[in-house]
Amino acid sequence: MKDVREFGDQTVRTHWDEEHEEWYFSVVDVVSVLTESVNPQVYWRVLKKRLLKEGNQNVTNCNGLKMRAADGKMRLTDVANTAQLFRLIQSIPSPKAEPFKLWLAQVASERLDEMQDPELSIDRALEQYLRLGYSENWINQRLKRIEIRKELTDEWKARGLKEGKQFAILTDIITKAWSEKSTKEYKILKGLKKENIRDNMTNTELILNMLAEASTKDISKVTAPETFEQSKSVAKQGGQVAKDARKSLEAKTGKKVVSSLNAKDSLKNIEN
Repeated sequence: MKDVREFGDQTVRTHWDEEHEEWYFSVVDVVSVLTESVNPQVYWRVLKKRLLKEGNQNVTNCNGLKMRAADGKMRLTDVANTAQLFRLIQSIPSPKAEPFKLWLAQVASERLDEMQDPELSIDRALEQYLRLGYSENWINQRLKRIEIRKELTDEWKARGLKEGKQFAILTDIITKAWSEKSTKEYKILKGLKKENIRDNMTNTELILNMLAEASTKDISKVTAPETFEQSKSVAKQGGQVAKDARKSLEAKTGKKVVSSLNAKDSLKNIEN
């Protein structure tokens, strides 16, 4: 699970490692928060060299993880787990050090709470979407879509498929099959860069996307694909189910389902 967490008016890119049940945080983002440096990458590079000379390998031995950069592209960046960050904070003089430690503890606590009570994560997502201005009707569709997406990815994992590139390829196949647009083409149509495309879908687009993913999951469970190529074929079949529904709806309404409309804009128009 990849995410962006807010610390005051600043953001920290994060990643939850499901296998090891551990948070990872972008070191550069943390450095930016603590130092307010105009160039946190350079600050971290210099600090890293100094810590290495001092023999603090436990702090500098960071994993590399691809995270979405400011330009919207996935780029490799240093990440640290919670224990590493607590040690790193000791090396950065900052008035924000103590508040940031409390923030780290809160993030970890929230995740543990959510693992014990999954409804908490849904409640927090609901609050965030409401703050962004989405309608409750749209939010309910979006949260249901998240549930369906997890069911699909769980099925892919059960078939031995890997998160990352394989999941992205299969998702793109599903999207193109039902909408007749690749994920990239879809984002261009809606004028998006790094924004999440599903946060910019209308209700109808979300429903068809859910149908495509739910159909893919159901077909996969029945056909039990053994290879990635077979799963690609299943993804296309699942997308086709939603494409047929889209074509039928467009024939009856005379309107295109896939459009440049932004979800927030279109829903505000409906509610007014």
